[in-house]
Order: sequence, then C-alpha cells, then structure tokens
Amino acid sequence: MTTESDARDELIDLAADFYDQFAAGNIPEMTLPTRTKSNIEYDTESGVWTYGDRTSTRSANSVRGARKLLKAAYTIEFLADQLDDDRSSTLRELYYLSESWDNDEAQFTSQDESNDLVEDLEIVTGVTREDFHMRPEESGATLMGPLEIREQTRRGEREIHCQEDVGEGGYQIPNNPDMIEFLDDDIDFALAVETGGMRDRLVENGFDEAYNCLVIHLKGQPARATRRITKRVHDELDVPIAVFADGDPWSYRIYGSVAYGSIKSAHLSKYLATPEAQFVGIQPEDIVEYDLPADPLSDSDVNALESELDDPRFQTDYWEEQIELQLDIGKKSEQQSLASRGLDFVTDTYLPERLGEMGVI
Repeated sequence: MTTESDARDELIDLAADFYDQFAAGNIPEMTLPTRTKSNIEYDTESGVWTYGDRTSTRSANSVRGARKLLKAAYTIEFLADQLDDDRSSTLRELYYLSESWDNDEAQFTSQDESNDLVEDLEIVTGVTREDFHMRPEESGATLMGPLEIREQTRRGEREIHCQEDVGEGGYQIPNNPDMIEFLDDDIDFALAVETGGMRDRLVENGFDEAYNCLVIHLKGQPARATRRITKRVHDELDVPIAVFADGDPWSYRIYGSVAYGSIKSAHLSKYLATPEAQFVGIQPEDIVEYDLPADPLSDSDVNALESELDDPRFQTDYWEEQIELQLDIGKKSEQQSLASRGLDFVTDTYLPERLGEMGVI
C-alpha cells in the first residue's frame, strides 16, 4: 500500500524533474504511454489490458504543450498540499478549484481535461488517484455477505460484519478499498451483480446466507473501487468470482471490465482486473432454454456483438458460441426477466444450477 508520504514524494519528484530540466537549459517535458486504442494491448500472459510501447511527450516547446505542463504543475502543488493537510477532494471539485488559481492559463476548460491530467499523473508517478486522496462522485456500490472487516474512518478504526452489522442496503464500498482490512470470512464465492433490482432480490431471498456468498453490487459499469475490492476478495480470500449481468453486449463488457480491465484504465489493470472471474449469465442460451421475455436487438447491439467477436477478451469457444447464438435469435434479455418463472426461480433454480455447472458451488 502506498503511504501518503510516498504519494507526496512521487509528486514532488515529478515537479523537481521539471525544475531540473529548466536548470539544465532544456525545454521541460513529460513522457507517458500513448493513450489511444491503437496502443492498448491484450496481455495474454496476465489476461488484462496493458499499454503498448508507444509513448507521447508533453513538451513546453509549443504553446499547447506548455499549457499542459503548467496545469500539471498547479495540480501537483494542489495534490501535495492536500496530502500535507490530510484532506481529500473529488474529481469534480478539482475542476472547479482550478478557477481560483492565480494563472488563467492553468485553469481547466472541462472536467474531462482535469480527469485526464489526474490519470497522466497516475501513470507517470505509479501512484493511484486514491492515494492522492482524489475520489469520484459516490458510486453507491455495496457488499452483503459473511465478511468481517476493519476500516479506517475519521473517527478511528471500526469493525463491521457485512451481514450482521448492516441493513438491507449492505456495506457501502469506500473510495479506497485498500484502507479495508479483511479480518474473517465464511465466503465460499462472490457474486458480482450488475443491477440493484437483482441484488435486492438475492438479499431478500437470503441467497448470501444460504450459500455463504458475498454479493457485490456492481451498480452498472463498476467503479474502480468496486473492481479493486472484487480483486482483493479473490486474491486475498482465495474465493471464486462470478459475474451476474444482463444478457446484452453492453453487460458482457461490464463482465469484461471486471475480468480483464478497461481500455481507459489500462495502466491499472493489474491492480483492478480479476482475470479468473467467470460469467454466470444471463446467457443467450438462457433466453432460448427458459423462453425469457426479451427485446429485439437494436442496430447498435448487433454492431457491438460483432465487435466483441473480434475482441481478444471474447475470443473463446464459449463466447463465440453465445454471441453467434444471440445474433441468430436477435434477442436480448435482462436479469429480472427470470422473474417470469417466479420470484424464487433465480435463487432456487437458476443460480444454483449455473454455478454448479461452473464448479463454483
């Protein structure tokens, strides 16, 4: 785990490098991997997305480059002071805070620009934004299951059991899950669930208790904190991870981001991705087998499915068979469509049978 002091030192070292380049009579510059899709590679050995060998240079030899380095310097100063004061801020606040900086050229023109700069600093320093005390807006993702943890709060440490000490909403995952210590567990497997409605169904039906399951609510496309704690649960507690999502191409990509990482956060794939995660469903073959209520595929759905056939993450016999079947039937279906066979079907029949076939239970 990176300490506040380590994070601050990395920032100051980067600023000092700018100064040393000035002092040596050189034009300051900062080199980092080219952050384009063409420079993202699927690492078959580790099973995650990584950056390739191509790099780009932010140099003060142009007005545009000089502005980028100026904004980087102001942001470094802000983050270093924030760490000194043991404060935190959101990505949105950083964007607005820049309007108070004394140099107009250092101010951000959009939040995308400030977000990208924070990612640049992550890549160059090797420190995550969480260790800079930067956080996104709350994701609201939660855990529910037989896991006892110790977390650091402003009022000191507290111990929480993620079934016994929480309400029906579960334990809310903090921005930096590395501040959580796992104390004890009785988890046989973790189920990462896309939608809130299905998460609530599992909890109401007592699925977490019946199967010693840690239910992780992904809340759609999962936030970094959600993916990080999922990886920690797998690696540190040695339990299988299964992803339960809707049966459409966009939900398959949600699974892909959990298992293999995302292109946008390729520099953190080894920190966030869990290549061992398996996909439970909804499968296209489930739509056929259970005659689930379904919607027709849109043109964008078809294009996304065809794109996934060329995606290295989905180039397995299983995924090729499922995607080709879905293109053939022309349908997609949601998790909640399983309710057409009764409210208990998902916990009494569907999940036990699927997880059994997968060797999870």
